Amino acid sequence: MRAVIQRVSEASVTIEGAKVANIQKGLLVLIGIEETDTKEDSNWLTAKIANLRIFGDENDVMNLSLKEVNGNVIIVSQFTLQASTKKGNRPSYLKAAKSEIAIPLYEAFIQQMELEMDKKVQTGQFGADMKVALLNDGPVTIIIDTKNKE
Repeated sequence: MRAVIQRVSEASVTIEGAKVANIQKGLLVLIGIEETDTKEDSNWLTAKIANLRIFGDENDVMNLSLKEVNGNVIIVSQFTLQASTKKGNRPSYLKAAKSEIAIPLYEAFIQQMELEMDKKVQTGQFGADMKVALLNDGPVTIIIDTKNKE
């Protein structure tokens, strides 16, 4: 699994003109699922995201996690995160999981994040054409890949 995590002051997802998700302080998480990803990848990644110390403390030092600031989350599926650009100029998405693998893992990721946060999280819609808006706070943007746990 590959995730792009953006600390936001606000973010929203709109589908066919209807706003389906809207948060203030928190994280916008774009998640790309690969054919070889597992529930263990999902569990590891949700724990990592919920506990990343990327929010400012009383001295405006990034020492607090999403959990500690009681922030909100929007999770958006994005298969293009699995793009390979090694050969040519047209990205290849061969590593991106097919929907029969990706949908259950995406749903498990959402459920695990809700357990980590002890509250509902907001989402986009798997496979939909979404308009994602955000006000990146910082800017803070972090990329995490479960195949390369740095």
